Amino acid sequence: MGAALASLEVDVRPPSPFRLAGGSADRTLRVERGVATRLLTVDRAPVLVRGWMRGPGQVAFRAEAVDPAALRIPVRCEEPRPAGRPELEAAIERLRFALGVDEDMAAFHRRFRRDPLVGPIIRRRPDYRPRRRPWPWEALAQAVCGQLIEASRAALIERRLVGRWGARLGEGRGALRDTPSAALIAGRAPAELESMDLSGGRSVALARLAREVARGRCDLTTPAGDARLLAVPGIGPWTIQCLALFGRGDMDALPAGDLGYIKLVGHLAGLGRRATVPEVEEFYAPYEPYRGLVGSLTLAGLHRVVAEGPRLPLAA
Repeated sequence: MGAALASLEVDVRPPSPFRLAGGSADRTLRVERGVATRLLTVDRAPVLVRGWMRGPGQVAFRAEAVDPAALRIPVRCEEPRPAGRPELEAAIERLRFALGVDEDMAAFHRRFRRDPLVGPIIRRRPDYRPRRRPWPWEALAQAVCGQLIEASRAALIERRLVGRWGARLGEGRGALRDTPSAALIAGRAPAELESMDLSGGRSVALARLAREVARGRCDLTTPAGDARLLAVPGIGPWTIQCLALFGRGDMDALPAGDLGYIKLVGHLAGLGRRATVPEVEEFYAPYEPYRGLVGSLTLAGLHRVVAEGPRLPLAA
């Protein structure tokens, strides 16, 4: 068989309690009937990768090379090529990262299982993981889409970007899509991005970030490049913290300017008002080096509190 028909399957035993959570807001990661499915492009090679619970304490992953001719690509900025074993291995590794399968939560659980705030949530949700993105670029682009607006509107913008420029496998409602690459977004005019309901400033920022990444001037996998990202107008600490937590897996990265935290901490700390960003940071400081994990866990476990109260400006 040719490289385009290659496949690879791996079994994993998570070191901590684990279950498949839901899919992504942009619908590129789908979880249906107990199977997580994602179309990924690995070094220009399309791969279909899946993960499912094979049994108690065991997760199976399968990656299949996709014939490049089977893809529908709205804009060709990089010619796809057939995947081989390295690309299949990388696709499985990226889905494992996104699902958090390999995270050993034992030390975290031991330290905070009796914590009055976090302990009860840990006991209810011992399998909780923050929802990561397979690639740091996706986390960065998602953060830019989410600046200064509510999550539901941000998700709609993400889906529009994927629908307009994402590579597609299949037809109709069952089609799978990949997220547009940095190289593709780098070639879009800000006006094109603005037509997806991004503000003018965020459209310019996203296009500039994409150029920085596509031209190799900024490595998103390490904090060493964060200063360069922060130099882009419209990019602030919240965006970088989202990149670190959801794109790099930094469990200590806390997007403290998020409206959810501002509401939640105002309630939990008994402030009688919404918290400030420094107050959010102070509230979660005792949970270092798990501030981002605890933040996500408390937001998920106490989401009803977040829905209370009037709207406030969001963070960038």
